[in-house]
Amino acid sequence: MTTPDLTQPEPQQEPKERVAHPIKSLRELIDHVAGKNLPPLSPDDGRIIEPTPFPFLAIVGQMEMKLALLLGLINPNIGGILLIGPRGTAKTTAVRSLLNLLPHVERSTCYYGCLPEDIELGGIDAVCPDCAKKYGEGIPLTAPDPVRLIELPLNARLEDVVGGIDERAAAHERMRVRRGILAQADKNILYIDEINLLSDDIIDSILDAAAQGSYTVRRGPLAATYRSRFVLVGSMNPEEGRLRPQILDRFGLRVIVRGLEDTDKRLEAYRRVQAYLANPRQMIAQFSAEMEAAASEIREARERVRKVQVSDKVAQPAIQLVQKMGIDSLRAEITWFESARAFAAADGREEVTPDDLKAVAPMTLRLRRSQYMSEYVKGQQGEEKEMQSLLDGFGKNEAPKKKSGKRK
Repeated sequence: MTTPDLTQPEPQQEPKERVAHPIKSLRELIDHVAGKNLPPLSPDDGRIIEPTPFPFLAIVGQMEMKLALLLGLINPNIGGILLIGPRGTAKTTAVRSLLNLLPHVERSTCYYGCLPEDIELGGIDAVCPDCAKKYGEGIPLTAPDPVRLIELPLNARLEDVVGGIDERAAAHERMRVRRGILAQADKNILYIDEINLLSDDIIDSILDAAAQGSYTVRRGPLAATYRSRFVLVGSMNPEEGRLRPQILDRFGLRVIVRGLEDTDKRLEAYRRVQAYLANPRQMIAQFSAEMEAAASEIREARERVRKVQVSDKVAQPAIQLVQKMGIDSLRAEITWFESARAFAAADGREEVTPDDLKAVAPMTLRLRRSQYMSEYVKGQQGEEKEMQSLLDGFGKNEAPKKKSGKRK
């Protein structure tokens, strides 16, 4: 039995006829779908095997949460998204609903994850023999693959997260390091529900891997290094426990998710959930045209965001605002500017304006100040003043000593 060559391109299918929309940007599309009327659907008697996530654009309200997740898809440099809110506010539903909007990335077709950039940095010996042979023959080492949503189970062990000894290989007297969840999340989205309930050792390993973009697993004489370039998305209910400041600082966008206050919106949310439970496929079909349009807009925005610029005229007042708020972390303006770039790209522009910064400011600047650090610095002011006063007078009252002795 021959093994299929995964590097060969599949035969191209004729593109489906797209429904024309008078929508000019991703923001207008979200607003358009929010007011869409959904007709009654008949119950579906068939069994559904394939995954059918709730349509992302069918979520009623929660505009800031939806915008934050879309900006994270457009610009991974934002650094992560944290959804904070009570139970039943569609946090997990929104994240899982991204499946039909996720773009494509170039992914290695090798078991060991060999990439052309490895050869550029370390030479031909930096990849496995099979990939070295492919590279010499001009065969691509990567292939387009959709971004995946990797969920971290709450009961995951540290070995599940970072990797460990492959038990199947050990049974055949072979030693091999098994890839962990962090390695599987490379170039994907890593979603952690109830992130505030994870143990410290697992959280620390995730933060280190996210900050470095790679990590090394050592198990006795074996060692393996994996890439871990992922977008971290977390959700939490503050009633169940707080999040360590070190973890909170890793998230670029912080969204406060609240329940719907408008009675009509809550009723419409119920109608859409009822339609989804009655006939998921038919309900998803009601939003298929808008979802395809949104996916196309995201792909174009991902290409456009590389060209979006933040001028000094716009950036300098923004940095002054961050300083006035007493925010010490440089991640504040980094995330603010990267989010504004994604926002401008989603609107079809290549220049960030003050309005773009205003639109994403609450998500990027909230929960940045540390009350503990402010009180700590104030407590040290007395000591600093005393020390500076002593240093100012140091050496001024001591006259230089004269040499003693008689002249000959």
